[in-house]
Amino acid sequence: MSILSETKENMEAALAHLKEELKAIRSGQASPALLDNIMVEVYGAPMRLQDISNVTSPESRQLLVTPYDANNTNTIGKAIERANLGVQPIVEGNSIRIVIPPMDDSVRKDMVKLCNKRCEEAKISIRNVRRDSNETARKQKSSGEITEDDLAKKEKDIQELTDKFCKQADKLAEIKEKEISTI
Repeated sequence: MSILSETKENMEAALAHLKEELKAIRSGQASPALLDNIMVEVYGAPMRLQDISNVTSPESRQLLVTPYDANNTNTIGKAIERANLGVQPIVEGNSIRIVIPPMDDSVRKDMVKLCNKRCEEAKISIRNVRRDSNETARKQKSSGEITEDDLAKKEKDIQELTDKFCKQADKLAEIKEKEISTI
């Protein structure tokens, strides 16, 4: 695999991770993605919430979690509480209702800060991929596999990929910020 294709693949992975992180950040609307990262200890093993239940949004500020096995209802409720999402799960029979409280300005600012932090972490990851790829290209140059001109071209191409993926990360964060700021 060439350095550029490997670099692109690793940068795409960093961007995909950012998308998953941003999904879990609370906005004004109830989104089933808010619960995507929750792990629940059932049947003696940790499992993802979406693998053991159905999560729907019957109203704009409400989530409904319906476990496939009703015996797991209380365990799921406790796992949602432990996830520290700023929501209070209400166990009702065989389902769990989560009312998403409206966000005040201080919560919105905290969520925007968290969004920016996740974006910066993704950009750091992208720049680390750039550094590793440049090192690999320099090693190829020193071992005589590529010429000085080839090295310069590869470094330029790697930098272009880095700029492109950092812009995409900023764009994703900007979209999430708008979503958070919308009342």
